[in-house]
Amino acid sequence: MKSVWAKMEFHMKIGIAQINTTVGDLAGNLSLMLQAYEKLARQGAELIVFPELVVCGYPPLDLLQKQRFIKDCLDAGEEFASKTTVPALVGCPIPSRHPLPFNAALLCENGKIANSFHKQLLPTYDVFDESRYFTPGVHTNCVKLGGVKVSITICEDIWVDPSNNRYGIDPVDDLSKESPDLMINLSASPWQRGKNDLRLEYLKKAANRLDCPVIYCNSIGGNDELIFDGYSRVISANGECKFQLKGFETDSSVVETNSLETKTAITHKEEEISEINKALVLGLRDYTHKSGFKKAVIGLSGGIDSAVTAAIAAEALGPENVLGVSLPSEISSQHSKDDAKDLAQNLGIQYESIPIAPTVDAVEGSLSKMFEGQQIDVTEENIQARSRGIILMALSNKFGSILLTTGNKSEVAVGYCTLYGDMAGGLAVLSDVFKTAVYDLARFMNKEREVIPISTIDKPPSAELRPDQKDEDSLPPYPVLDSILRMYVEEHMTRRQITEEGYEEGIVLDVANKVDRNEYKRKQAPPGLKVTPLAFGIGRRIPIVQKYTG
Repeated sequence: MKSVWAKMEFHMKIGIAQINTTVGDLAGNLSLMLQAYEKLARQGAELIVFPELVVCGYPPLDLLQKQRFIKDCLDAGEEFASKTTVPALVGCPIPSRHPLPFNAALLCENGKIANSFHKQLLPTYDVFDESRYFTPGVHTNCVKLGGVKVSITICEDIWVDPSNNRYGIDPVDDLSKESPDLMINLSASPWQRGKNDLRLEYLKKAANRLDCPVIYCNSIGGNDELIFDGYSRVISANGECKFQLKGFETDSSVVETNSLETKTAITHKEEEISEINKALVLGLRDYTHKSGFKKAVIGLSGGIDSAVTAAIAAEALGPENVLGVSLPSEISSQHSKDDAKDLAQNLGIQYESIPIAPTVDAVEGSLSKMFEGQQIDVTEENIQARSRGIILMALSNKFGSILLTTGNKSEVAVGYCTLYGDMAGGLAVLSDVFKTAVYDLARFMNKEREVIPISTIDKPPSAELRPDQKDEDSLPPYPVLDSILRMYVEEHMTRRQITEEGYEEGIVLDVANKVDRNEYKRKQAPPGLKVTPLAFGIGRRIPIVQKYTG
């Protein structure tokens, strides 16, 4: 039987520091790094590993083009190195001989930067644009540490499928010729639905191809739309996950190589909806706190979206830091007003009710001369939504609270939302969560007690902007809509291909046309938390004005 540590028996205590950094906060990140380093060093670590670009946070984007940024990052890296005795691997951008810097791993020991290793594969797809910012490394990265031959890779360097290699080079294959005893991967791999399983498969393949164990250290935390889940791991040479840090939490630990062979492989898989909930809580908490806010305000309609958003906010920020505001109109149903109040009581958040009729009347009165003789239409519905936006933004401004929008991915996709109305706010919590998944989240939240009122879950969804309005008056049932949207938006399928999957042609054409026509709205929407393979916003670049209908 092949040993877990395959090529040689060696004993090394490796510290894995999965820490939550903020992009551009060099001093704050350095402080977190030193705290984790000192803790792991006290626990006996002989090598301490940090995530990719931990010095500056990931992704730094165009900060990398500021004149002093690279030098300031390197200065912070050198300051960290000056405090080291135990060797540490630290992700940091560093100057190169080319116009663009390297994405590097710094080997820090004995008070200085002893070596640097450069990322070879620079992803330019989905949310990544690294070839815009970095020069690719050209050398295979191996170093002797404590008599152990260690190969060092950075994130994408191991995301190579030999049968479909977009890069033309394969760092893992090159490293296999070096016969390393251990591979370490510094990573900033953002989470999305299904990513954990895919990532684990690449780690297992790398371990098998190199015939050596893999230490994987991933980032944790939310930075803008991206959410990093951690789940740093140790993979044995035979492809078993032998150790794993927490998901969606800051964590660190010392791993002893000679004790892993006796450990049982970790096979537990967390329920997907639970991970989505954790991701949204983490993303909301970090976006809010890293932006300088402590409190949030949410408009409570009595519907499922605002209820789930409020529950996520209460968990992320604490119920005492969340204000839920009911904004009933003259046509708001009593059950919706009751559901909003019951939700606030269930969550323990502050609750206020502010009728919008006076605001609506004032706006309509101002427009009465211009609108004389015109038919009532969606304009008047939007005045209601925009009146709510005015009130909520006023509360946000006055009390320094971030306003959270509540629209889901299904609505945002087809434009079932109002610019400067329900789209007004600082963060769109559910903008990458389909309506059907919002219901799944609500049921998940109610597993132990009733958090989301049952009546909110059971009643037909409605914007309540006109009497007896239902979403299905103008949209297909959400299970149908979400399936079409997933194929059209996330899988890039054509209208014809979707129709061939068994969906009615007229419905497919209508949904696709709605998606295409409402790009202008999405470009003006607040940033949203990414939890699917393709979110509106970062990673999706569709022209606002375009006529293609494939």
